[in-house]
Amino acid sequence: MHVRSFQLSDVTPVTELLQTALSEECFESTIEPFSRQLSWDSDLIVVAEEEGEIVGALIGTIEKNHGCYFRIAIHPDYRRRGIGRSLVSAMENRFQARKVSGIFVAVDEHNAFALPLYEAMGYNEDQIFKSVRKLSIVG
Repeated sequence: MHVRSFQLSDVTPVTELLQTALSEECFESTIEPFSRQLSWDSDLIVVAEEEGEIVGALIGTIEKNHGCYFRIAIHPDYRRRGIGRSLVSAMENRFQARKVSGIFVAVDEHNAFALPLYEAMGYNEDQIFKSVRKLSIVG
């Protein structure tokens, strides 16, 4: 498995991954912020590849000098293999390189399932942002 920066040629495979990995409602609430983040700063989107296929993606953003994990998606056939942890670590490194003043996890009803991953990586309740609606990429 290889984690790398999003590339323009990844638009279709990442969109297909989001459709496969997320519920229909979650996909609908994710696609516009994904597009916005792409146009603002595509370096804050990372993907995981397995044998040339994109199997995971993490959309991050920076809000008022705070890094924020917005949405993580792992293909159902590739879950529980450490892909999520690798994506979060890669994004965390990007946030730290940009010297953000803090890193937060944006949580809504669609991604509460990912909280154990973030908690296992040391993120605590003080770093959980309970409303994604206030993020600029959400609009």
